[in-house]
Amino acid sequence: MGRPKQLLPLHEKPFISHCLETILSSGIEDIVVVLGEDGTEIEKLLKGFLSRKRVKTALNADPESGMAESLRIGLGALDASSKAVAVCLCDHPLVLPDTLRTLLALHAKEPDKIVIPSFERKKGHPTLFPRILLERLTGGLTLRDLIHRHPDRVKLAEVPDEGVILDMDTIEDYRMISGIQERKRH
Repeated sequence: MGRPKQLLPLHEKPFISHCLETILSSGIEDIVVVLGEDGTEIEKLLKGFLSRKRVKTALNADPESGMAESLRIGLGALDASSKAVAVCLCDHPLVLPDTLRTLLALHAKEPDKIVIPSFERKKGHPTLFPRILLERLTGGLTLRDLIHRHPDRVKLAEVPDEGVILDMDTIEDYRMISGIQERKRH
């Protein structure tokens, strides 16, 4: 896309700002933004968020390592008392704070479950994992592998939030998400 997705504008704010505002509004208390080696520009943008004690950054210096390694790095930066981890992706900027609150409420009732939101029966993001399961993410395992190894622990949460399935991987996706955001504003 010519620049990091996190910096693409979505109604006058970068994607990452939308995502962090949603997470902060949901009540999540310990937030780690894992940046890649090109994260300097993103980190500058995060200065206002980083002034809050709830938000910090961690660096994944190996761009080829994938999401699982970024997750391991993020886990290392989390407060040791965190019992669950919501894996929030920047390319899902339209997720609502209520969706995260729903995941947290389900986790409070069933703390051993992997909670996955769905919209119209389509699985989406973010996913909330018991921390103890994520700590088993070693040697080449992915989040998908972890979910497939523990189907008995998966809890789907049907939410009225299309944002959980709206992923931005292409310029067409970006235009579509921008259009949806613009319609919501009016």
